[in-house]
Formats: sequence, C-alpha cells, structure tokens
Amino acid sequence: MGQYTAAPFADRTAVLLDFDGTIADTGTYIMRCAREALVECGYSREAEGDLHSLIGPPLFNGFADLCHQPLEEGMRITAVYRRIFDKDMSPDYYPVFPGMRELIVALRGQGRQVAVATSRLETTAHQMIDFLDLPPFDAIVGRLEPGRDTKAESIRDAMAQLGAAIDDSVMVGDRFHDVHGAHEQGIPCIGIYTGAADEGEHERAGADFVAHDVAQLAWALGVEL
Repeated sequence: MGQYTAAPFADRTAVLLDFDGTIADTGTYIMRCAREALVECGYSREAEGDLHSLIGPPLFNGFADLCHQPLEEGMRITAVYRRIFDKDMSPDYYPVFPGMRELIVALRGQGRQVAVATSRLETTAHQMIDFLDLPPFDAIVGRLEPGRDTKAESIRDAMAQLGAAIDDSVMVGDRFHDVHGAHEQGIPCIGIYTGAADEGEHERAGADFVAHDVAQLAWALGVEL
C-alpha cells in the first residue's frame, strides 16, 4: 500500500496499541462528559470549541488548550470530568471498533505480544478493558499520578514490561501524540484514522504508515482478518 509492496511491520513482535480512539470508540462518551464538566466549571456551550481535540491527548492539556487557560485550570476541569466519567461509565458507551478484536486475536495467534499504551489513567484503563470482550493483553500501561505523565513514558514502560527491544516494537495510535511519543522512544508508529484526527494529522506528525481502517492496519502488521 502506498510506497510499500510488502507488510512493513510484519516482523515486529511487540505491538503497542493506544486505547481511546484506537481500540475503543470512546469519543462520544468523552465529549458528553467533557461538555458536562465544562458547564459545571462555568464555561458556556458557545465557548466549548472542538471537543474532538480532547480524544487521545492527556485531558488536562486538552482542557487547558481548549479553554485557552493555564494548566492549573485544565487540571481543575479534568477533576470534574473524571468524576462525571467514572459515575456513568459503562461498556455500552465505548464499543470496540469493528475488526479490532479480531486483529488482537490474530496477533496473539501469531505469537506476538500485544500491549496497551495509553494516556488514560492506568487504573481506569484496566477497569474499562476488563468490561470488554477482548483477549488478555500482555501489559496495560497508562498514566500514573505522579510518576508517568506522557505518552512517550507509557510507551517506554509498556516496552519494558514486555521486555521488548526497539527493533521489535511498533506503536498504533489515532492521534499525533501517539506518533510523537513512539518516535521519542525510537520506534515506528502506525497512525489510524478513526474519526478524531483531522485529515492529514498523521502525515504531518510523521507517521511511518497511515491506515484508514482496520483492514489496512492489519495489512501493515502482516495479519489476515
């Protein structure tokens, strides 16, 4: 596909997957909870901006950027958001994208390691994944407060838990910070468009391969669905 005549990452034995917007379609629920949090924190609906920008990156940064406020305000809004999110959280609100479960099953069937590397709080990531009909992951690594703040650090620690070398690993994510975090750790990243990213976002970020659906992602990883 594109400049590739063969699957470029078929030899990568450790596959790291983002969660929000990559494995699960959390966007609608994230935006609903974000809207409620912003209103509770005193922001008008007219001042909300593009809530799609909150899907993927660390929320406190996302809220600060969205509201053009300092990071401290982003953290205040995030605390309200988390309370709302946790209160109503249900797997009905974050379905697995079509084909992703089959992809994970196929990767594990090839004997490859599959991990989650997310910007979401690690405890919440475990809770959400436990509710989903997915094969077990070899590692689930997310944000720790304090101790693990960035996507690059989640990727680094996921690789460490797997015992995976740089040359064995590949990241898959739906936003530019997945690409940047992977490259910071010296590994390639497949950018997949699932709805949150603007067209061209992965290309501008320097993604090593761009997939527009799970079928293209599977091809890049050397998997038949």
